[in-house]
Amino acid sequence: MPTPFPCPTPGLRRVAVVQAGSSLFDLPRTLDRMEALCDRAAQQGAELVVFPEAYVGGYPKGLDFGARVGTRSAAGRQDYARYWQSAITVPGPECRRIGSFAARMRAHLVVGVIERDGATLYCTALFFGPDGALLGKHRKLMPTASERLIWGQGDGSTLPVVDSPVGRIGAAICWENYMPHLRCALYAKGVTIWCAPTVDERDIWQASMRHIAYEGRMFVLSACQYLTRADAPEDYDCVQGHDPATVLIRGGSVIIGPLGDVLAGPVYDREEVLVADIDPMDVIRGRYDLDVVGHYARPDVFALTVDETPRAPVRFAGATPQGEPTAAPAERAAESPPVTADAAP
Repeated sequence: MPTPFPCPTPGLRRVAVVQAGSSLFDLPRTLDRMEALCDRAAQQGAELVVFPEAYVGGYPKGLDFGARVGTRSAAGRQDYARYWQSAITVPGPECRRIGSFAARMRAHLVVGVIERDGATLYCTALFFGPDGALLGKHRKLMPTASERLIWGQGDGSTLPVVDSPVGRIGAAICWENYMPHLRCALYAKGVTIWCAPTVDERDIWQASMRHIAYEGRMFVLSACQYLTRADAPEDYDCVQGHDPATVLIRGGSVIIGPLGDVLAGPVYDREEVLVADIDPMDVIRGRYDLDVVGHYARPDVFALTVDETPRAPVRFAGATPQGEPTAAPAERAAESPPVTADAAP
């Protein structure tokens, strides 16, 4: 890997968002593409790299999975089976490979994945450290519209905030950013780097990202996919048609400062690695006159309770026949060990 170019100004940190699409239903190729994009980010000296929603596993835009009110088709069931096969387990071998990308970059990495747990899929954001360790995961709390056909709902047990030299990193996935209670919960956890993996390409998304940055007085890193029909297999029967040049998701990735100032982007209609140098102290400067969970809060008037209890569908009391305590799926998920990799000189 070529020698990276670190941030030249003392006190500043370099962050990056990646705008790229998956190779739909082709997990190995998607991971190969991700590795190349991570190398590009590393060459620019990024200390934190954010990938879009559902980058690993894919966002099947335009598919209906054969669902109509009161009926599902055999072809739709086959589409779901193929989608399930493209998802990953957490932790698992694909997680270890993604962790190796973080270790090679010597950077924190946040990436949207499709996670499978049994037969159910979740839209998840994974957090990796610069040693390649899996530091945490966040399952999307509320899939939007037809996403609810194919994704389950996360619970309050996966709302991590990760400490890093760049700042305290949290994530809200796509339209979760429109959930005021979730925003307030993450603000209360001290997030200073707000990652917003998304597939929302609309112009109004830019207004939302600037508002959230200004409301929370923090940096917002929004990574959106750039996906074309060519990124899907030939038998991908989407409503947009079969012309390989058709753009399914046009991008709009952006990096925004704590006072709502746009630091990089937005970028549309191409693959890109956006980079910005940020001053973590700008968060403190911004919260001088607006700290929504501090001096600008009114806990005597308003209250918010966040239930972080893991909500397994079935709980077993006592011990297993082997004498080992029974654990819920969320409790069985362990952090992956650090991954060693050849790093940039």
